[in-house]
Amino acid sequence: MYVQILTIFPELFESFLTTSLMGRAVDEGLIDIRVEDLRRFTTDKHRSVDDEPYGGGGGMVMTAQPWLDAVAALTDSAPATPRRILMSPQGSRLNEAKIRELAAEEALILLCGRYEALDERVLETIVDEELSIGDYVLSGGELPAMVLVEALSRQIPGVVGLADSVENDSFREGLLDFPHYTRPREVAGLMVPDILLSGDHARIEAWRRQKSLEATLRKRPDLLSRAALSKDDLQTLEQMVQQLGLPWPRGLQRPA
Repeated sequence: MYVQILTIFPELFESFLTTSLMGRAVDEGLIDIRVEDLRRFTTDKHRSVDDEPYGGGGGMVMTAQPWLDAVAALTDSAPATPRRILMSPQGSRLNEAKIRELAAEEALILLCGRYEALDERVLETIVDEELSIGDYVLSGGELPAMVLVEALSRQIPGVVGLADSVENDSFREGLLDFPHYTRPREVAGLMVPDILLSGDHARIEAWRRQKSLEATLRKRPDLLSRAALSKDDLQTLEQMVQQLGLPWPRGLQRPA
């Protein structure tokens, strides 16, 4: 995968792209990430990227010209036609389905805005999609871009050492992850569940599925209406709702 990141603060990405799994993925060529300084595409001696808004109001607006020129240049240098994404709190919510969709793209350009906003004509001419990592406002799109890149990297074979680690991630099947344990067997008086020491892999998988359902029911019941659930899953949820005294998840059809 080829990813170009456009920002006025390229230095923010230095440690992110050289540390841990991401650093290894970049070093081994599993993902090609280029960070470009938007100011390189300015035309005035002060390398200005913002100006006062028409109509008045607080804050500064990022000017269109550097973005248009930069994206044109980055598009020409990309190995395939890139999908151009603006990281924005006004965008659609980033989720597992969107990550998988974007992971199938050959090339991406991630636009990281700053200040009050970008000139609307940038969005109208060179942005294919706006993405948000949550309903809150940050100072810029750099952190959301890092979130997106790290999530995408986990979809690339070889970045995460064990394929099972990715397959068992929360949200992979629309459910939260099951509990995990490691040595020692007892911590603060709490024991590892006996079933995980049984060696019976079928029972362990069934237990993990049950715990994923329970975690999702307790913490994010809104996910259940979109999850891939079997008849057995629905029966298990019915029993959990009764045992835990929780409401039936909204939008989820109850078992007959």
